[in-house]
Amino acid sequence: MIENGHNPKSLKILIALLYYFPHRTGLTIHVQRVAEELVRRGHEVTVLTARYHISLPRDETIHNGVRIVRLWTPPIPISRGMVMPAYPWAALGLMQMHDVVWVNTPMLETALLASLSQLTGRKIVATHHGDLILPQGAVNTFIVDTMFAMFRFMARRAARLIAYSQDYADYSYYLRPFMDKVTVIHPPIEMPLPDPQHAEEWHAEWSRDGGPVIGFSGRFVQEKRPDLLIRALEVVNQTYPNARVVFAGEYDIKYEDFWERNQDLVQQYRDQLVFLGLMTEPQDMADFYAACDVLALTSDSECFALVQVEAMLSGTPVVMTDVPGGRVPVTKTGMGALAKAGDWRSIGEALVEVLNHRDQYVKPRAEIERHFSFQDTVDRYEEIFRAHAQR
Repeated sequence: MIENGHNPKSLKILIALLYYFPHRTGLTIHVQRVAEELVRRGHEVTVLTARYHISLPRDETIHNGVRIVRLWTPPIPISRGMVMPAYPWAALGLMQMHDVVWVNTPMLETALLASLSQLTGRKIVATHHGDLILPQGAVNTFIVDTMFAMFRFMARRAARLIAYSQDYADYSYYLRPFMDKVTVIHPPIEMPLPDPQHAEEWHAEWSRDGGPVIGFSGRFVQEKRPDLLIRALEVVNQTYPNARVVFAGEYDIKYEDFWERNQDLVQQYRDQLVFLGLMTEPQDMADFYAACDVLALTSDSECFALVQVEAMLSGTPVVMTDVPGGRVPVTKTGMGALAKAGDWRSIGEALVEVLNHRDQYVKPRAEIERHFSFQDTVDRYEEIFRAHAQR
């Protein structure tokens, strides 16, 4: 039965986050996948986000059934954040039109959204995508402290907080004070089957005289520590002198100078490094992973890293640093090895171990899918949204 033009079994869900499609990070991909699946299930989904680039459409658009409301942002940089002058009024109006609000943190507007939720009677469900970590400096310290204070204000008033894993929640300074509200839901992970021929062609192109290809998927930023992977070549080269590291992701990042600061290191190993830039097509990413002999993630901190499971689904084992949250995929599946965080020698040794015994680390795709089911993830989100919806 339809009531007032609205199916009572469906929900109207408002999603708040800073960046959305076509921006490509683990956070935005996470939200986009859940949002589009909820639309396929018959729900009405609206995303309130920033018009972070002048090339993006103004105001409202529809993408794969999801309504996107983009707000103007003046050129006032705040590290990774942005100012949206119209946000309070837009959020207030949209909240009144929706049943539940899904907030994705960290973001600058969390305290405002919490206040508006009390005003409108709409419940907040917040997914925490990782504690904010910025390079050292007085301005960044102020930003980190302010963002944490705003998160605390929101968390006290939220109906539910979602963490990627219990391991990350136990160590998160954001989530620890609110464990009574925390529910664990693994990220939504989908990956097409690789094209074996294309993957083989890429491997042949990137391989250096038959040497192994080590992949890295992510931004070239301090938090991800790609410099440690490059330094680890000193260890890898003792066994595999023809190894190459292939980077898929942005490397000249505007909000920090990590790329510039590591140019001496990049030039030192230039013959063993390939920089592809940002890859946006899922099929290309599947083929990229399949073309690599091993994927390396060398982060100092990591909430989960979807790319690990994406690589595993593409048949490629992983070396990950032993950090809370980030170690979960390798620990649950056994499809890879862990290295000490911040230790390039340990990373190099783990890479050599996986390359030496690669067949022992590769697991069937079906086994990885059992651990990280996309449908189960969206089922659990849907259940939580329904439990806290206000008609």
